[in-house]
Amino acid sequence: MDLLNALVAFTNFVFVPAVAYGAQLAIGALGVTLIYGILRFSNFAHGDTMAFGTMVTILFTWWFQSVGISFGPLPTALLALPVAIVLTALFVLGTDRVVYRFYRRQRAATSILVIVSLGVTFIMNGITRFIIGTEEQNFADGERFVISAAAFRAATGLAEGLAIKSTQAITLATAVIVVAALFWFLNRTRTGKSMRAFSDNEDLALLSGINPERVVAVTWIITAALATIAGVLYGLDKSFKPFTYFQLLLPIFAAAVVGGLGSPVGAIAGGFVIAFSEVMVTYAWKKVLGYLLPESLAPEALVQLLTTDYKFAVSFTILIAVLLFKPTGLFRGKSV
Repeated sequence: MDLLNALVAFTNFVFVPAVAYGAQLAIGALGVTLIYGILRFSNFAHGDTMAFGTMVTILFTWWFQSVGISFGPLPTALLALPVAIVLTALFVLGTDRVVYRFYRRQRAATSILVIVSLGVTFIMNGITRFIIGTEEQNFADGERFVISAAAFRAATGLAEGLAIKSTQAITLATAVIVVAALFWFLNRTRTGKSMRAFSDNEDLALLSGINPERVVAVTWIITAALATIAGVLYGLDKSFKPFTYFQLLLPIFAAAVVGGLGSPVGAIAGGFVIAFSEVMVTYAWKKVLGYLLPESLAPEALVQLLTTDYKFAVSFTILIAVLLFKPTGLFRGKSV
């Protein structure tokens, strides 16, 4: 019985949160790896693109709620999400036309584009804070739990309860749909194949008649969609605060680098590697060990390697280790 309680506690506090967080990082890392693989620079504005898209979603969610529109047991934000994707894509396309296209035509070095993306980061962050403010926003509504701890305890008779939030289930289901749709698009459609050809060999792709501006535009649209979806899922599961998304850029980049920059499969794998590493290192294992060990050996301390304040340090450590020892990542992406 204690073994089952330990397993439930591990599932409740480690496995389920890490899977949901990993799915959010994976979707975010897919956007980073697409930009790096096709446009060949690290887009440091990706975190604030997520924040901008989430902000638009929140504003439309509030508007829907004010006129009495809801999505039943599901969050109303899911109704606002398509509108936010369109507006974020338009904003990102406008940014590319005003800023990035000039440097692309000048054949600017990658380091220049990275610095430019940092400038775009500060502008987007300022716009987001100016519109919605700097306070924390909770915008999840609908049913809170798929399985509640009390219902699980009553059904199983175990001392430990298992609670799965609706937002965690929605995150996983959405991630599966998004990843399947993206891989279908890249492998089955003419535009997707053009993007892959452009990524593999730009000069040869141009000689084949591929329109580079169309490839760039589609890449930005897909990236905006992925950033908005990842940002909204993270905001629903936790909460929304503009600066948090700037910090989230580190684990997202770490996920992309760990998996292999330019590799969509690597981005997904890297997202879960980073998520499980962060959660397992910062979780206090006292409860799980209390079930597994004899009472005389049960720990009195929290048995926590790092507090949650240092969870991004885990991502940074993994990122540095990969850059030093395997810069192409797990799936042999482009070296940084």
